[in-house]
Amino acid sequence: KFEFNPKHGIDNPALSLAEDTDGKGVEEPRFYLLSKSSTESFGFCLHKELGCRGHIIRQVELGGLAQRRGLQDGDRLLQVNGHFVDDMDHHRVVQKIKGSGNQVLLAVLDGDSYEAAKALGRDLSQLLPADIRPRLCHITRDKSGFGFSVSGPEGKAGGGMLAPRASPTQRPAHPRLPLLPVGVKGTFQLSVRQDGPAERAGVPPGSWLLELNGASVRSYSHRQLARKVGGPGAGGWGTRAGSVAEHPAFPFQLKQSGSKVTVLVASSAVEEFYRLRGLRVTAALADTSWLPFKVRELHMVKGPAGYGFLLKEDDCSSGAIGQFLWEVDAGLPAEQAGMREGDRLLAVNGESIEGLDHQQTVLRIRACGDQVTLLVIDPAGDEFYQSVGFGDPAWSCP
Repeated sequence: KFEFNPKHGIDNPALSLAEDTDGKGVEEPRFYLLSKSSTESFGFCLHKELGCRGHIIRQVELGGLAQRRGLQDGDRLLQVNGHFVDDMDHHRVVQKIKGSGNQVLLAVLDGDSYEAAKALGRDLSQLLPADIRPRLCHITRDKSGFGFSVSGPEGKAGGGMLAPRASPTQRPAHPRLPLLPVGVKGTFQLSVRQDGPAERAGVPPGSWLLELNGASVRSYSHRQLARKVGGPGAGGWGTRAGSVAEHPAFPFQLKQSGSKVTVLVASSAVEEFYRLRGLRVTAALADTSWLPFKVRELHMVKGPAGYGFLLKEDDCSSGAIGQFLWEVDAGLPAEQAGMREGDRLLAVNGESIEGLDHQQTVLRIRACGDQVTLLVIDPAGDEFYQSVGFGDPAWSCP
């Protein structure tokens, strides 16, 4: 093993570190959830520097949000909202942070550990959990219901038990399920019917319910959630009686949600990851791949009559200003690429337009010459993302 002697120094630090075959000297990645107001900044800059590897945290503002949370100058950024970014183009990493809105989850490694890991040939992605993102799912009920039921920790009529009752010294029956004291608020687990609407929408069996229709459930007791989403009835399971005896996790009919409901859920492993670090899980961090609302990429080559659309500035559903696509001409490149009336423009050639005014956006499109790729979202998808508190949907995908 290598031991540093300050009197003698070392001739080849990389070689000496490489001799430490069990990986000592490489610290664990650190995770920071930064939440700011719309008038604040995150309080740091991200640099790509000549002769240095990785995306480097620099200019950490004294007393700013990043410093208060623990980010340090020289840290290397490994992950943004659960996406591994060490091998990603630097500009795109910056855009992912900007597009995250007012909240971003960062995973970093201190500079010395980063260089040591690189010298050892370590795969940095293996230092991180496989998936730390909760899942956002949009469920459309069928004639038998939504296909899931909710169990809470109270263990009374109308509620199931997430884990068997036990003394504080007993271990839970399932190693992933923490013991929950009676009356704990905001702790609900979902039982999912096989091949039902919830499973088809991507809800994992046994996942934890975090938000319902964009609202956090963490302040609700089981009874309060029952009142919020409706009482027992023909039910989430689709059985005629919704029998508690047949299904210990008591079914609910989500009356107030109409025919559709949106849930933010987390697996036991993801829930444990955030809980042990004291971090709150929100929709801004979610995996959206199961949602029916998708951003669309439109690649266009300018014809003799131009692209065939008009860009207009207008208010978004959130109250912010956005750039919208109108007057899409039949038969011209925009329509042929799939542009629809009322689409909102999110990015031009992979660069988010967030923060640009109308004239700046027009100039960016013109600067692309005779061909351009636009990232857009339709009005229904745009309204949905705003309603659940998601950041810029342009960066919801890796």
